[in-house]
Amino acid sequence: MSEKLQFTTQEREDAITLYNSIKEQVGPSLHEGDEEKLRRYLQSYLEQPEVSRDVFSLNPVVLSLQTAKIVVEEIGLRRDAVLAILLHASVEGDFATIEHIQADFGESVARILHGLKRIQELYKKNPVIESENFRNLLLSFAEDMRVILIMIADRVNLMRQIRDAGDDEARRRVSEEAAYLYAPLAHKLGLYQLKRELEDLSLKYLEHDAYYHIKEKLNATKKSRDAYIANFIGPIEQKLKEAGLTFHMKGRTKSIHSIWQKMKKQKCPFEGVYDLFAIRIIIDCPEDKEKMQCWQAYSIVTDMYQPNPKRLRDWLSVPKSNGYESLHITVLGPQQKWVEVQIRTERMDEVAERGVAAHWRYKGVKSEGGLDDWLNGIRSMLENSSGMEAMDQFKMELYEDEVFVFTPKGDLFKFPKGATVLDFAYHIHSKIGNQCVGARINNKVVTIRHELQSGDQVEIMTQTNQKPKQEWVNIVKTSRAKSKIRLALRETQQSDGLFAKEALERKFKNRKIEVEEPVLMHLMKRLGFKEASEFYRQIANGQLDLNYVADKYLEEKQRETAVTGDNVARSAADYQFDSSLSTQQAAVNQDDVLVIDQNLKGIDFQLSKCCHPIYGDAVFGFVTAGGGIKIHRMDCPNAPELRKRFGYRIVKAKWSGKGSSMYSITLRVVGNDDIGIVNNLTSIISKDERLVLRSINIDSHDGLFSGNLVVMLDDTSRMESLIKKLRTVKGVKQVERI
Repeated sequence: MSEKLQFTTQEREDAITLYNSIKEQVGPSLHEGDEEKLRRYLQSYLEQPEVSRDVFSLNPVVLSLQTAKIVVEEIGLRRDAVLAILLHASVEGDFATIEHIQADFGESVARILHGLKRIQELYKKNPVIESENFRNLLLSFAEDMRVILIMIADRVNLMRQIRDAGDDEARRRVSEEAAYLYAPLAHKLGLYQLKRELEDLSLKYLEHDAYYHIKEKLNATKKSRDAYIANFIGPIEQKLKEAGLTFHMKGRTKSIHSIWQKMKKQKCPFEGVYDLFAIRIIIDCPEDKEKMQCWQAYSIVTDMYQPNPKRLRDWLSVPKSNGYESLHITVLGPQQKWVEVQIRTERMDEVAERGVAAHWRYKGVKSEGGLDDWLNGIRSMLENSSGMEAMDQFKMELYEDEVFVFTPKGDLFKFPKGATVLDFAYHIHSKIGNQCVGARINNKVVTIRHELQSGDQVEIMTQTNQKPKQEWVNIVKTSRAKSKIRLALRETQQSDGLFAKEALERKFKNRKIEVEEPVLMHLMKRLGFKEASEFYRQIANGQLDLNYVADKYLEEKQRETAVTGDNVARSAADYQFDSSLSTQQAAVNQDDVLVIDQNLKGIDFQLSKCCHPIYGDAVFGFVTAGGGIKIHRMDCPNAPELRKRFGYRIVKAKWSGKGSSMYSITLRVVGNDDIGIVNNLTSIISKDERLVLRSINIDSHDGLFSGNLVVMLDDTSRMESLIKKLRTVKGVKQVERI
């Protein structure tokens, strides 16, 4: 029988300290009897023998309290969120029901718990969020914004605690997911401080050397950087005081992650990144004087230092959809260095640091319109889409900048940067989008592909005979427009497909041809169609002639009869060997079995050319944009980037049945350039009848040789045996697979 969860002395002290701290801050928002009922639930939970530590050996109760503290102090949520976090473990372990909790604490707490429970069920199925699980996860997030905020806080807390965790693989998975899902979500919701922390910690765990290289460089240059900041802000402080403004200033160094991204993007060393910091001017003033005083500060700064007009960002006049308000300007400071200056008020700074929760507190409302629109758009996209395209679109929209455009009546709409006239049309109404032929922007006629710019006044032009086309999906930028176009295309294809199918059946009936579905499917493949819908679409459009299809159908039927029907038996003397069936062709015939994802067999896949996996390698599947699956080795050089950027496309894969397939591998051999060494290498391969040497490429210089051997073999055990034999050859210094 399992033992009850044991607290260490330190954990007990931490739990009491955390509980008292949370109680002090959340106390005023608690209802009468909340604390007593909460204690009862927690006591009941701790008495259960099934309660245990997680994969990182962390105490679940302490973790919950730490997450609740982040939610309170760094996001600003109160009673409902804190109770949901502390009660979640009881619900997850089936020690309490959501119905009982709703009766004790109210509907709001129960709704958050329902979202958290759905997410936990997904993680139980598969600890890595992949494809369909990813879609369901986002739908759970979109049910209640507080669920997103709690999950972000939970991931920040976990990333803080796993520094010394022994399970490297689990830490890698958690870190990759933090980078590709939780950090972008934190960015979208305005939680910039938490977003920076998630990115930095992910980099620390995934690319340890890069993280500490930049950290050491930042520490080494801190003194000179601080001196420059003091020299830059000194004159500005004096002028702002003379203008009668109440303010404080601070310098903010770029995050380690953003420096690393800039180094990779610009392909430069640390010293080549010039904008390592930004100066922030934070003004203390009444809300009705905010804009005036921010622009006054802007005027003072740009009078003193030369501004770059292309780098002006005005989120004061029109805030971002997540509530972010600020003025950003880049100016040429001392020593001819470009410096970014951010101007905002105390209220704006809290919203910028603590995101949507701070915005709600100032506005006194439960939700924020722009974010509700975004979440509704995500819900619509996920419900009307399937596959990786929707996931890519979601990822793309998270970091997008925004443009602001007007209708002829003066209504203001926000779109991601790069949005087109067609996005605008579908934003107004699906019917207007489906019939859109262009627009008048500032009284100039433009096409549906025209990209919107901030300040444009847009009037959509329509025609009743216009219909959506497949290429429109690539024209629009927003997920809302993409999902509406795909929906319209599906409806059109369904009606066209029914018409084409009926026309084909009539043609076959007139020619007295009996339709056999398997033969028709084989014909579609032979004609190059991956999907039946595309086959029928081309019939409906007149691209495929019905008589041509009927003729080809008869040919296909005869071909299948020839293969499976009354073939005349021939003697061995009549049989001629086809020498074209070489080992090269044998390598293509993959008859080994791969089990992909949840024990699915028989799925079409391709072996990736970047790492050439073979039978026995530890592998994973990657769902490509076209929907196919490519198999990569776990140690593929591209694997870290694929997991980091497209973690939701990763599916599990493992070898199962062993067939007779041959695989191509490349071995890198380095050694002394002795007489006969190449012959010794090739003779080892030629002696084994299950090995075929495809090619050999040798370079010799300064008494050493290096070369690549391309060998055909059947699995990793034979490969390892070959490598051991090659290493025994006198003069060989190194043999490795590449």
